[in-house]
Amino acid sequence: MRVFLSSEIGDVVPIDRTLTRRVPQHGLPLALKNGAPVIAARPPRATVQDVLKRTLDIVLSAGALLALAPTLLMLAIAIKLSSPGPIFFRQWRHGRNGVPFRIYKFRTMRTDACDPTGVRQVTSGDPGVTPLGRFMRSRSLDELPQLFNVLRGDMSLVGPRPHAIGMKAAGVLYEDLVPYYELRHAVRPGLSGWAQANGLRGPTTDALSSRSRIDHDLAYIQNQSLGLDLKIIWMTIKSEFLSGSGS
Repeated sequence: MRVFLSSEIGDVVPIDRTLTRRVPQHGLPLALKNGAPVIAARPPRATVQDVLKRTLDIVLSAGALLALAPTLLMLAIAIKLSSPGPIFFRQWRHGRNGVPFRIYKFRTMRTDACDPTGVRQVTSGDPGVTPLGRFMRSRSLDELPQLFNVLRGDMSLVGPRPHAIGMKAAGVLYEDLVPYYELRHAVRPGLSGWAQANGLRGPTTDALSSRSRIDHDLAYIQNQSLGLDLKIIWMTIKSEFLSGSGS
């Protein structure tokens, strides 16, 4: 596979593989050149792996929606009965190639505390989160409606988590904190990703942790495979849905 370096955000130029060095991100190597990650140029047409990945997304998301239909219905009813407001929370997020799409989540906050722009982030013990919402967030149940986004093709089951447009990290715009930030938009965003599977989630108030998330995202893009996707799906199920470590 040819390796490329982004000299400017959105530009990709070939580089010599021998000039790169690799930094591990929880076991995945991240190729760097002059301190910046490098990415592979994507072919103009879908590869066999792209087709298989999309097929996996459709089959698993459709199957999960069918299997979880009673749970989704009960959660929707519980949200409607427990607090006034809509069942779903909708927000514009960055998609593949930076194209915005509207993401769906179960509403976990009071309507007066919701921020559709995503600038305000939910913190631990946030008073705006409803009691039911706190339970759903602890098990990542609020993320389940994103299976519809996966089925529609807005998202993939695995990929960098979609960020709100204008999202901040450590008090500044994410792209100002991490100059190569937009390289993470080279693929579809995911319901889960390498960063989340390794515990890098929640508020982006710490600069070091926020940079680490992007490095993990790019390590995934550099090393993505169906085997890695299945590994991340299993890690996510264990850490968030079974152990209740979500937030």
